[in-house]
Amino acid sequence: MINPVQNSQPNKTTKTSIFYMNDFHAKLPNLERVYTASQMFDTFETSADKLKLSSGDDGLGEDPVLSKAVSKMLGMIGITKRQNGNHEFDVNPATHAEIAKNAKYQELGAVNIHVKPESALNSTMVRSAIEEHNGNKYGIVGIGPSDMFARLKDGVSKNDLAVDDLDTTILNLQKEVDNLKEHGVNKIVLLSHSGYTNDIKIAQQTRGIDVILGGHSHELIKDVQEGKNLFYNKDNEPVVITQAGKDGEYFGILNLEFDENGIIKSVQNNVIPTSAFNRTLPAKYAVEEIIGKPEHVGVINSAPPTPKNRLIENNPHGNFLVDAMRIELGVDIALLNSANIRGYFEKGKVDTRKVAEITPFKNKMVVAKINEKELVDAIKLGGKSFVNPGNKPGIVMVSGLQYTMNDKGELLKLSYVDDNGNVTPIDINNPNQNKVLRVAMDDFYATGGDGFSMLNKKHVAEAVYDFDKDKLACDYIKKQDKPIDISDDKRIEIVKA
Repeated sequence: MINPVQNSQPNKTTKTSIFYMNDFHAKLPNLERVYTASQMFDTFETSADKLKLSSGDDGLGEDPVLSKAVSKMLGMIGITKRQNGNHEFDVNPATHAEIAKNAKYQELGAVNIHVKPESALNSTMVRSAIEEHNGNKYGIVGIGPSDMFARLKDGVSKNDLAVDDLDTTILNLQKEVDNLKEHGVNKIVLLSHSGYTNDIKIAQQTRGIDVILGGHSHELIKDVQEGKNLFYNKDNEPVVITQAGKDGEYFGILNLEFDENGIIKSVQNNVIPTSAFNRTLPAKYAVEEIIGKPEHVGVINSAPPTPKNRLIENNPHGNFLVDAMRIELGVDIALLNSANIRGYFEKGKVDTRKVAEITPFKNKMVVAKINEKELVDAIKLGGKSFVNPGNKPGIVMVSGLQYTMNDKGELLKLSYVDDNGNVTPIDINNPNQNKVLRVAMDDFYATGGDGFSMLNKKHVAEAVYDFDKDKLACDYIKKQDKPIDISDDKRIEIVKA
């Protein structure tokens, strides 16, 4: 399965195997599996140069303990360079700086992510670095997402950062590549957390970059195909782009052969499912040493499959969580961003770690009042996910409501559903601004994250709690007196336009 290339002509060509990963989103079990895979990669007898690199979003959410566990696993895997994705900035600057200081890998991103001098994040990132293997030099450059601020919650790291737009990023990236070239480096790898579409533009509008290890848009790019992930730069030299999906479901090994001028002569891209590898005791112990042992909270009797695209589909697993938010906080309705759900329930025992993996963001719960118009506007904004790149920001998951939307993202009808199942329609064309409801949501929504400015209510909230939805879900599960059946109640119906 893992097949690094053999270097049969070391004097004429350079052969390289790159172990790469992106967008694991703090999925610790999959990081544990990749640790097993990386050990296997290390044991292959090959004279090829071996690099281990990450394109970012290895972590997720504000929980400092989770972030430290992720960093520990990256060190065990052997990652040497990591580009900061947007989720690396979910944690507060002081925690991020502490993790960076103690990490076994080097953080990139300073090409287009600028940090205020007074921030704890100052000096945590470099623009580029040079790795030498068997006498061969590799330049590693990194860029973060130009849409960083659309992905960050107010009040965490957002105020400490500035990020260049894509055109400025490309100009500064070229300067950094040229600098590496001047230092005699002719094999250059870009760690890009900029997204697939932007990576294509970068490949075609620059010189000197050989490989773009991508992330952010969660593409699963297998093999190597011209026009898909093999492009040509301004000097008509080949550039290979990779991405290995999301949530640690896959990782990749890119095998390359360079000529004496650092130009790719042959390439093989292996995208490998992490499920093919077992979690070993050393990795489990390392994680539990940081996050602690999980607590058993209940039993799932049955659950449907997870949606193929959770951003634009009704999701029973997310519905269960948003119901827990509404019931545990005793409000009229609850709202949750579908992008917040990063896993699913399975039949069998459930523990606190499993719940935390399903909803890994560690935000604060908020209870605030919103009116009908704000509610309709929020759901309509979620509907734009059907036509937006990457289906972002994701549709709004609801409890105490039901709605119908077509696959162009147009809201067709919306209704309240009370605790007794009584349904009351809302006039979506003329919603009542005087009709106010008590709403539970997290403070990502409640600070207007992902463009949901109509939900920006934290500053006038009735209550802000120092816990997230995973605690509410665990509390709710513990109260059930029998195994739980998670079913699809069709509260969100998507129909053909």
